Amino acid sequence: MSLRSVTAAVGAACSALVLLLTAPGSASAATGQFRYTYTTDEGYEAVGFLNNPASGKCVTLPTPAAGPGAVSRAPKNLTNSTATVFLDADCEGDTYYTLRPGGGASDRLLLRSVVFS
Repeated sequence: MSLRSVTAAVGAACSALVLLLTAPGSASAATGQFRYTYTTDEGYEAVGFLNNPASGKCVTLPTPAAGPGAVSRAPKNLTNSTATVFLDADCEGDTYYTLRPGGGASDRLLLRSVVFS
């Protein structure tokens, strides 16, 4: 093997390493805010939100009236990721709806949990 081919191989390997180290990693969070409406124990309307929620992780929405039947409604996906909302906790069940980034739904859409792409 000639010195020229060894030098070229080492140069290519170093270039690949530099490219690998400078490339951005995969996103681990949806950037932005996810909002939803819920009713407090006192009967007042309130807005809950998730800031920069983790991608790929199911979030059961926290509400003050967090009994087993407590649901939220009117989601607004102000993140840069697709949000899939579920009627059931733990992102389970057959009732779900997908919201594109920047999308939202009316008070008629009930939800209990959400996961982001």
